[in-house]
Amino acid sequence: MALDFVAIDFETANSSPASPCAVGLVRVEAGEITQSLSMLFKPPSPNNFFHAGNIAVHGIKPDDIVDAPEWLDALPELLLFTDGLPLIAHNASFDMTVLKASAAAVNFDLPNLSYGCSLKMSRKTYNLESYRLNAVAYAIGHEEFQHHDALADSDACARIVMHMAKRHEVEDLEGLLRSTNQRLQTLVV
Repeated sequence: MALDFVAIDFETANSSPASPCAVGLVRVEAGEITQSLSMLFKPPSPNNFFHAGNIAVHGIKPDDIVDAPEWLDALPELLLFTDGLPLIAHNASFDMTVLKASAAAVNFDLPNLSYGCSLKMSRKTYNLESYRLNAVAYAIGHEEFQHHDALADSDACARIVMHMAKRHEVEDLEGLLRSTNQRLQTLVV
């Protein structure tokens, strides 16, 4: 097993985890970024409204998704991109809750997915005051990104994982997980 995974980051329209409006995905194969995908879509009903606080964080407004696909149409494309690779998110409990709740909102049966958390891994790798995504990204020298843009955040997550693998002198995800006392979780639906 090489350092193969897909970094993922969701942005939500409101406080409901079933309100994703954007996702960023970055595929890493053999320790290199090979592809990325960014999508805007309409959050599933009844959570298809935007809260001003969320707009202030990510800048996505209702007008930005007028011509975007429905979440039910975007979800298969997201899963096709992941191609069965483990998902890694910074604060994975948030992103996996979003994926699970929003799939349930449209009665979509998710396949078995494995995932890990770069936030938890970074706590076992670095000695920082904060382990927020932007703080860890800055600490590894990745300073030029638009925080709370789904694609930029998933790219930062991917770069953090690649940096941790080098720091721990491991060549695969399994080695990194072992070095940080973590394991892949299974998304239970």
